Amino acid sequence: PQTREHILLAKQVGVPNIVVFLNKEDQVDDEELLELVKLEVNELLEQYDFPEEEIPCIAGSALKALEKVNANETIKRGEDKWVDKIHELMDAIDNYIPTPIRDIEKTFLMAVEDVFSITGRGTVATGRIERGIIKVGDAIEIVGLRETTTTTITGLEMFQKTLDEGMAGDNIGILLRGVQKKDIERGMVLAQPGTITPHTQFEAEVYILTKEEGGRHTPFFSGYRPQFYVRTTDVTGTITQFTADDGTKAEMVMPGDRIKMSA
Repeated sequence: PQTREHILLAKQVGVPNIVVFLNKEDQVDDEELLELVKLEVNELLEQYDFPEEEIPCIAGSALKALEKVNANETIKRGEDKWVDKIHELMDAIDNYIPTPIRDIEKTFLMAVEDVFSITGRGTVATGRIERGIIKVGDAIEIVGLRETTTTTITGLEMFQKTLDEGMAGDNIGILLRGVQKKDIERGMVLAQPGTITPHTQFEAEVYILTKEEGGRHTPFFSGYRPQFYVRTTDVTGTITQFTADDGTKAEMVMPGDRIKMSA
């Protein structure tokens, strides 16, 4: 069930490439059983429109490999079959999954994952830059959850190294001028001034997961209050209306339905 959920979620959120690792191979003595599991996984991949014939599938044991590495940290490729399986997995990832193109043409945007206060320096917001390029001295807006405020970047750090600029894909810490730790929190976004407008109402087309896919097994109605996860924030909202494909108002939604909703 968990594998099905992962494949479905990968499809739903638009993950373009995946590699399969069948764990706990050390607990399987029968080669035919392993082949059967591979076939099942391939059928699941095909069901969710992934190219199962192209996708690398490696069997191994993460625990056995970890035990060998813990026992001998200098272990090299070719010295243990379980460690070699992990090397094989990483080779497959390197060869099959293309390096993502950094989205540096668009305006700067970063969701805040964590906030720290550094004595004598100020407040640092950390996160992964979603798009654009940012430089020390640039003005940015802090948007979401509260009133939008503007500040200036006084420093950039990545892996304890000071940078002059950061770009899309970087996990970075941004030092902000004149901002107290209480003024910024996880879930807010840092953006180029004037490019982001926060909203408290929206309309979306959604697919309701079935029980088998890890979702609900009962219907729900307008007025339902789900938790919405947007980038790094999670907030409780209220669904005000459901709209069917033909434009009519729907009162009840079942697992497996695809529907428009206003919240």
